[in-house]
Amino acid sequence: MSHRQTDLLDSLSAELSQQLEDHTDKVLLEIIRPNFASQFAQGAPELVGFRKAIAQSDSKDDVDFLRSFREFIPITNYEPYRPFIAKFLAIPCMEADVKNMFAPGLPYFLAMTSMTTRNAPKLFPKYRPPPHLLQQLSYQGFGPSEGVTLAPSSLRHWQVLRIDCEDGQSSKEVAVCSMSIGILRMAMNWDIEHDKDRLDLWVPGKTDPYAISLVKHYRTLFILNALFALADRRVTTIRFLFANVFVIFLQYVEDEWRLLVECIEKGIIPDVEDLGDLRAPLERHLTPNPVRAAELREIGPPVIQGWAVRVWPDLKQFVGITGGQAAVSVPKARQGWKVTHLLGPSVTIKSHGYGTAECGLARVYHRGNPNTDFKVAFRDGVVEFLDVRSDEPSGRVLSAWELVTGGNYEPVVTTHNGLWRYHIADVITVKGFAPDDGLPVINYLHRRDDSLGVAFGASCTESQLTNAIVSAAQQSIGQIVAFTIVLDDRDKPVTYGYLVELAGELSPCLLQRQDARMATKHIFESLISASDDYRLVVWQGKSRRPTIRIMDKGTFAEYHRQKCEQTNIMVGQVKVPVVIFDPAMKEWFLERVVMEL
Repeated sequence: MSHRQTDLLDSLSAELSQQLEDHTDKVLLEIIRPNFASQFAQGAPELVGFRKAIAQSDSKDDVDFLRSFREFIPITNYEPYRPFIAKFLAIPCMEADVKNMFAPGLPYFLAMTSMTTRNAPKLFPKYRPPPHLLQQLSYQGFGPSEGVTLAPSSLRHWQVLRIDCEDGQSSKEVAVCSMSIGILRMAMNWDIEHDKDRLDLWVPGKTDPYAISLVKHYRTLFILNALFALADRRVTTIRFLFANVFVIFLQYVEDEWRLLVECIEKGIIPDVEDLGDLRAPLERHLTPNPVRAAELREIGPPVIQGWAVRVWPDLKQFVGITGGQAAVSVPKARQGWKVTHLLGPSVTIKSHGYGTAECGLARVYHRGNPNTDFKVAFRDGVVEFLDVRSDEPSGRVLSAWELVTGGNYEPVVTTHNGLWRYHIADVITVKGFAPDDGLPVINYLHRRDDSLGVAFGASCTESQLTNAIVSAAQQSIGQIVAFTIVLDDRDKPVTYGYLVELAGELSPCLLQRQDARMATKHIFESLISASDDYRLVVWQGKSRRPTIRIMDKGTFAEYHRQKCEQTNIMVGQVKVPVVIFDPAMKEWFLERVVMEL
């Protein structure tokens, strides 16, 4: 897929630089002035220098206020916030104890970070923003679109917190859930207390009735979404948080094709797990449709070229996170490998943007590559930066107008939800600056973590490791559903051990194919050309050619299912890391290896 050439600036003019500085100051003041009165800002030891500076200056003077912020607010991590967040988890939790904790009022929900290991997630209180800001949160994938949208969503929460109100008579329930679920609830004003009262609701423009969003079982959620989506030929947009989850969705469609078509023909809900009292409202929404069933039988399951646009003739776009680990799934969704084009060339693929549970950082820059180019946006907060190549021990914080094209930086955010110069621990590179407002356009590189180099004796970024296997798939082994990497220490020196699940059935003659046997060579050459550090450690004999082992079909879908059910989290919260360090997780995947290239 080709992308338009960008019109980015290599550097900022004096006029654009001043424009960007004025905009940054305005947004920053809108955040830190009200949040300065919060319990955290007034009580956290890390902000004592800032409090003293404000007390000794003219607190009403904006210039002084901003100067004190930039001089006295240190870089923070999660630890200073942990004791304040813990107050929300207390039983009983009194309103007076948590009101104005990080921002004015009480939070609407607590967002939880994704879980890539067995560790407990971090929690971040999220407050209802002004209406104009809430409308701008469409980067999460719940913005309006024309026509009908297939966007499987779950309102499933990890925990419900009860806050006893000051009147002593009432209480407020606050969900602990994923960022995407919390924003959906906030945008639709769907509180937890009345979830069961909305069972007959069907939001116009969506393929799935509201009741499906309350399903807890992983497989049931996918099958029911597939059932109602296949029954509706008017779909114009497909939205998934991650593109690789869309691939798992298609696996369920393929495996249950006959059942799904039969249920559409007869207008019945299949016998699926843990449906309970949700069955009755769903049955009321599904009517027999033998004409649609016959149409689907003629098309067949998702294995033919242009399958999606045959099933949904009006389909125009797919929206989902396509970078990072999800990048390997895009070829299957977009064009397949020598066989199928499931979406078809007429379907546009777009990303949601770049963000975390802590803060939305950037939106898609549509004048560039919509999968990798993101324009920094001050929606949830102001983004500052640390130069990851700097030798300065103090780690001087840089503003957006101080960045350099080609530089590598870690984002630092100060948010409407009460984070103060919180480090994100990602590394991004600056591609250039937008000509209209001077905001940086960035590419995500990898997590800011030296564990890769420590474990493997070689320093390759996550993006380099991902690009290498994507390239090998295109040249050698065919379409990949998903992959991860473990330390392969079966021989010395150690190396990157790719664990790969292929699309379709495994071919018995795969090992005899010359191009398949070249796959490790392709990965090796890709990493050598991409990383000077890797080339050096190989030359020094500290690392060897990577290995590739093939996983049993459905391995990654099974991991997602087990993780959801064991930890009571949502499908969007499950991430398989690019590189696995957890021993138990590594063992689980290695048990499902079926062959080695």
